[in-house]
Amino acid sequence: MINRDLKHFLDEWFASSELNLLHKNYGGGRIFSDPIIGVVKGDDSIIQEFKKVVGEEHLTPYDLWLFEGKREIPASDLSVVSIVFPYGDTIRNKSKNVSELSRIILPAEIYSVGRNYANAFKQETCRQVIRFLNERRYSAVAAMLSESFNILTKGRFYSSWSERHYAFAAGLGSFGLSEALITEAGCNVRFASIVTDAPLKTTPRKSDDPYANCLYYAKGICRKCQERCPANAIDENGHNKNKCYAYGQKISRKMNLKIGEILKPHRRHINGVWRDQKPPVGCAFCQFNVPCMDKNPVK
Repeated sequence: MINRDLKHFLDEWFASSELNLLHKNYGGGRIFSDPIIGVVKGDDSIIQEFKKVVGEEHLTPYDLWLFEGKREIPASDLSVVSIVFPYGDTIRNKSKNVSELSRIILPAEIYSVGRNYANAFKQETCRQVIRFLNERRYSAVAAMLSESFNILTKGRFYSSWSERHYAFAAGLGSFGLSEALITEAGCNVRFASIVTDAPLKTTPRKSDDPYANCLYYAKGICRKCQERCPANAIDENGHNKNKCYAYGQKISRKMNLKIGEILKPHRRHINGVWRDQKPPVGCAFCQFNVPCMDKNPVK
């Protein structure tokens, strides 16, 4: 019952929120289509694996719950609600048709705006879900709204709360060669999550194979994301985050010069320090015009 009501609430929120709209210069349409939600229990055994796979600082739902000062309860009484934010067709269609003109290759401006505006929408979505649950007398917290959330740069880039890994745990998809999570709505998506003590029904994983939805890992074919990456950050061994980040910084500088006046500012908690950053605009060439852009290609 709560799952159904929450999904209905999110559908209406995505359809009505002005934060889910592009700037008028780009048509003012929706950034994201309808959301998908999944739920994993707070004591699911796979969660402990994330401290090995992501990093030892990676938080469990129970870690986050206690950090936010909530009452001590068994981890089994907690659930993580993971939300998939699929980019709309307008953004996807204009982005996949970007021609490879030269180095540096820039993404479509409409994607850069949507990617930038998405941050505020995701954060407010978490606040709205927390309010929704609080009104029903349940407690809830969100990592992206917490001081405990950190971007860590100890020789590599990772975070203390991986939205993609929690989406995987909630049965919403599996990873591809580019490290994007391939959901039923494809890999060109964003994620958010909320931890709650509400008695939600779990959404079981179809497989614990972390690469089940990727054509390369499942069938040894494709590698289209590798072809699409202008940074040469993807090969048969996976995704090189340092190369990806360096190229993303070049895109950010150029896009901020072109459209910076309409982009929203952003702050990130990096290694325990809040830092003001140039508005992020993203790259995501590896997610456009690939078989997994808007669907699960293995399915």
